Amino acid sequence: MTKEILIAGFGGQGVLFAGKFLAYKGLQEEKMLSWLPSYGPEMRGGTANCSVIISDEPIGSPIVSKPNVLVVMNKPSLDKYENDVVPGGVIFVDSTLIDRKVTRQDVTTFYIPATQMAKDINAPTLANMIMVGKLIKETGVVSYSGIDEALKKIVSARHQDLLEVNKNAISCGYDY
Repeated sequence: MTKEILIAGFGGQGVLFAGKFLAYKGLQEEKMLSWLPSYGPEMRGGTANCSVIISDEPIGSPIVSKPNVLVVMNKPSLDKYENDVVPGGVIFVDSTLIDRKVTRQDVTTFYIPATQMAKDINAPTLANMIMVGKLIKETGVVSYSGIDEALKKIVSARHQDLLEVNKNAISCGYDY
């Protein structure tokens, strides 16, 4: 099993954090993995993306040019990466912020109103983790059990009060 995941959105949407969570979760499950963030001057408002490869076999390159899983948090990211997904791949769309449908017929698409759901659970900055929860549920790339341990590794010491909020966001996405 190898999942080449591309997570993309605006800077500040937690794209890199979502990828880092998946990478740590894969590491805890003793999988081979690669986490490659891509940001620069666009980090605060432009598009940012993160490539994550989780595999049972050694990974030859950290570059994800043809993802089999795409998570898009904004319309420019869907426009840019939709055609890069391999046939048979999966696309997760934040339908609160993206007002168009995926045009391809050879991929499975999930529309999750993640930004609205995050507002509804009083965690407006955690649409990214809602999307991660849905990704875990639909792809099985990592297990849902033990998400607490991965969160403890990536949530900084001064933000440990946000562990439960993040866990709740992942659960909301998983249950959607």
